[in-house]
Amino acid sequence: MSKALVVFSGGQDSTTCLHWAKQKFDDVEAISFDYGQKHRLELDVASIIAHKAAVPFHVFKLDLLGSITNNALTNPDVEVEQDKPADRPPNTLVEGRNMLFLTYAAVFAKSKGIQNLVTGVGQADYSGYPDCRDEFIRSLNQTLNLSMAYKYEIHTPLMWKNKEQVWQLSDELGVFDMVRNETLTCYNGMIGDGCGHCPACKLRKNGLYAYLAKRSNK
Repeated sequence: MSKALVVFSGGQDSTTCLHWAKQKFDDVEAISFDYGQKHRLELDVASIIAHKAAVPFHVFKLDLLGSITNNALTNPDVEVEQDKPADRPPNTLVEGRNMLFLTYAAVFAKSKGIQNLVTGVGQADYSGYPDCRDEFIRSLNQTLNLSMAYKYEIHTPLMWKNKEQVWQLSDELGVFDMVRNETLTCYNGMIGDGCGHCPACKLRKNGLYAYLAKRSNK
């Protein structure tokens, strides 16, 4: 029986990946992390979506991230910037987040006999996050295999898809409406279409409109 563990936040990308994994693997579980994020509602959203998908859901604390980093997702005094300078990543970058998430997920997965890890990172709509790059994921995959003497495979079904293509995939998986109305992608913690003006919402909205236009022309 093939098993997979999805790193799951309840957002558009990870929810699409959760349902992609359900089609690809026999047994799927999901894992989320409480790392001091301001939009903690995402943990409740993730729990609800996982329950509807009949997927076991696990939440673990990673408070360290919120206490040693300074960014707009964990520091209540830092506002999400609308446009980032070209010479640095956006202030929503949580340093080391994907590396830690995947590392902790790998430890948990090994304890359950799971070799497949699924994450919704991607660099087609690159937003300046170095830990979303394919090069990093492949490097981490090798490191995890070596560090735990275990054969993991990290799957990144969205790595080369832009947001329009991610919407298309969710439609092909039969979860378009659920992803549109019930997920939480917004940096300001608003479900569905979100606040409409933070970088995550603008990227999501532009992709949605492009996909809807493409679909209506078929």
